[in-house]
Amino acid sequence: MRMRRIGLLSVCLVALIAGGCGRGKDLGQAKNTEPATVATGGAPNIATQDAKDFIHHVAIVNMAEIELGKLAAQRGQTAEVKKFAQMMIDDHTASGDRLRAVASEVKIEAPAQLDNKHVELRDDLAKRQGADFDREYVSAMVDGHKDLVEQLEPRIDKKTLELWKVQMNGHPTGATETAAILPDPSNNPTTLRINQFAAGIYSTVRMHLDAATTLHRSLKKGSTTP
Repeated sequence: MRMRRIGLLSVCLVALIAGGCGRGKDLGQAKNTEPATVATGGAPNIATQDAKDFIHHVAIVNMAEIELGKLAAQRGQTAEVKKFAQMMIDDHTASGDRLRAVASEVKIEAPAQLDNKHVELRDDLAKRQGADFDREYVSAMVDGHKDLVEQLEPRIDKKTLELWKVQMNGHPTGATETAAILPDPSNNPTTLRINQFAAGIYSTVRMHLDAATTLHRSLKKGSTTP
């Protein structure tokens, strides 16, 4: 009975990792996922400190997800962890490319290397092995994606975000008919452009968080596939 339960959990987890993000948008499809620009009426294009901080933070997150994903693809013990890690490499590479394009467009310099916090996290994970590595890596993925969601949500139109959340709560994995997530409007073209980026990647980031959370629970129960 326990083996049947483990097998079922593994199938469900693989389906979530492989198909869960299908409900969202591909982080690499910049032109297809970002909402259309809202007219600004000739407002001045000002790179605020808030915009600079956002680009700096998300750029570092993308780099960290890629580096940690490469580490997990090599050192991960379970098939689910390796699969999740490859998804992080692919999606955050695409997201990083998009963010650099946006940063260039609005004339904000994006960082080119990790901050000390993420260097320490990478170095700590590099010392771990086996099940201990898997648990700590996936735990870091849960925390990191929670933080990224918190960075994105203030830049999204609240009404469309709430409608999307309500619809997603009632949809099975793989559902595609969901409300459009729109950027929070702004008269500042730089702010609006960054808000468009945030709205464009939000659904996929949420799917990453869901997959990481499910995987973390399975690892704690010892129910993943070696």
